[in-house]
Amino acid sequence: MQDERFNGPHAFFGGLISVFETKAGHQSGTDAVLLAACLPDQAGGLLLDLGCGSGVVGLGVAARCKGLKVQLADLDADMVALARHNILHNGLGGRVTAIQADVLAPFAMRDAQGLGADLADFILSNPPFHPAGRVQTSPVEPRARAHVLDDDGMRQWVKTLHTTLKPKGRFAMIHRPDMLPLLLEAMQGRFGALHIRPVHGKAGRPATRILLSGVKGSRAPLSLLEPLVLHDTEGRRTPAEEAIARGRSLIDMGL
Repeated sequence: MQDERFNGPHAFFGGLISVFETKAGHQSGTDAVLLAACLPDQAGGLLLDLGCGSGVVGLGVAARCKGLKVQLADLDADMVALARHNILHNGLGGRVTAIQADVLAPFAMRDAQGLGADLADFILSNPPFHPAGRVQTSPVEPRARAHVLDDDGMRQWVKTLHTTLKPKGRFAMIHRPDMLPLLLEAMQGRFGALHIRPVHGKAGRPATRILLSGVKGSRAPLSLLEPLVLHDTEGRRTPAEEAIARGRSLIDMGL
């Protein structure tokens, strides 16, 4: 890709895919790798990568799960264009598409954009991480909304997850641990069989992320899973993290 705005390609999952990314914007890393590792190899049907960015999550899953169709969705038109380039770069144009869509828009608008009701068998989602008012945001609204979301916006994100999934459809997302109370509140009555896995950046330290999964319409109880530790006390990658990063191991989230 001959464009000074982008760099790469960067390899992920031991070279299973490679993607170009923006020089100035968000760079995909561990969060995307962990989220992509949540879907089992045998998954089939339609996967929606909601808030896809450059497409690392959806493309990584598509390259591994041969029976899956994947739709990438993002609000930022530039990121959608980049994702489409990465689809072609990885030779996945037959099973992967990318659309520009607003998760927070009213349903009629989302439906027109391609996020209709009862659409997806699976959704993997990496919502904006930063609470409104705590970080400096981009003056470009779509890019600002890619990184910052207030509590009401997060509630709407969960509602969109619920509407877009088929009955008994399954989702997984990655977020900050302090968002868990709000996420559980928003999921009440919509999702069950929730699985929560704390992710610790370093052994002996508090969790820095949570992986959260669930099933639309289920009444099964919540499960708290064994923590995932990414680095030991000396800062070295754990064998578990190394295997996930190289595409040799997956994360069991009940999907």
